[in-house]
Amino acid sequence: MHAPSVFSSAPENLSNAAVTRGPQAGLQVAGTADVLILGAGASGLICAREAAARGLRVILLDRAAAPGRKLAVSGGGRSNFSNREATPRDYCCGQPDFCGPALAGFTPADMLTLIRAWGLPFEEREHGQLFLRVPAQRLVETLSRDCRQRGCRIVCKAPIHAVWRSDQGFRVQAGNALWHSKALVLALGSPAWPQIGGSGQGYRLAQSLGHTIIPPRPALAPLLLPPSEPLRNLAGISLPAQISLPARAGGGRFWRDDLLFTHEGLSGPAALKASLFLQRNEPVQLDFLPGQNLSTLLDAPGAGRQTPRALLSRLLPQRLADAVLPAHSARRKIAELSRAARREIQIHVQARTVLPTGTAGFRAFSL
Repeated sequence: MHAPSVFSSAPENLSNAAVTRGPQAGLQVAGTADVLILGAGASGLICAREAAARGLRVILLDRAAAPGRKLAVSGGGRSNFSNREATPRDYCCGQPDFCGPALAGFTPADMLTLIRAWGLPFEEREHGQLFLRVPAQRLVETLSRDCRQRGCRIVCKAPIHAVWRSDQGFRVQAGNALWHSKALVLALGSPAWPQIGGSGQGYRLAQSLGHTIIPPRPALAPLLLPPSEPLRNLAGISLPAQISLPARAGGGRFWRDDLLFTHEGLSGPAALKASLFLQRNEPVQLDFLPGQNLSTLLDAPGAGRQTPRALLSRLLPQRLADAVLPAHSARRKIAELSRAARREIQIHVQARTVLPTGTAGFRAFSL
């Protein structure tokens, strides 16, 4: 037998895991389980439910005062609990073969079956998004109650201090108590949203247990633009648009959804989705009239007497039209513009290229 090893960390602001000789003297064993789950968020709760359904004794530990803190505020408080159209292509993963089996193991249809069984009303919004029609807290309460009815024990206000691994399984010090289990699940979430409990604790514990960790980076985060970018002066404007990564091999990727201008750059569903795949020094291309051909509109009969500014004012918010149109041609009659000038207008409106400096996740992440 080898000596048990310990991996410890401060509960709030973790430093690198340190090795100690064992639990401090005087700690009492508070519970023993087949499966000990660290983190009572959405993934920890659903894992507990599934494990208990298979006849296993399950204990969840969480440092918060109540389970499901992030779940309770997800989707603007209405819990965007799944998406009918989710596929492996929608996920950014360094292991291409991972996402497919993971999604197949628990599908959107499986989640819908649970929602219906729990009697929670829901609605489907655009792009297959599924939201509750009641506060997300109802889902937290229902899922927690389901776990307890299956025999799960949920222990809150239990910050994790240390994890030991031995031939018998695992020992965890949470607060001033010890917990024993045969198997251990780390469901401690990501560093995102630290104001409601997000931290890197799970990554550091996993690394100290011998796992290789890919450094986390923000996902679904607003894009930051340089201060000199004129689009930064359009805060508050929202419209359907297409954002693409044209530099990618094979024609790149694109997302057609709502785009929101902020004081720092771009947000809204289109920009958030693009942030998943954006790399350092990679430009993005913006189309403010997706599904339309501005060149055709400029060449249409009767358009020649208008100015590009007047034409676009019926298609786009005026502030946006003024920001993207070339100043030297915006107020000239279209009939006076050369083919090259019209092409320039079309590029400025439907193929505008910007270079983000980073994302607003993890308190401004630099690309």
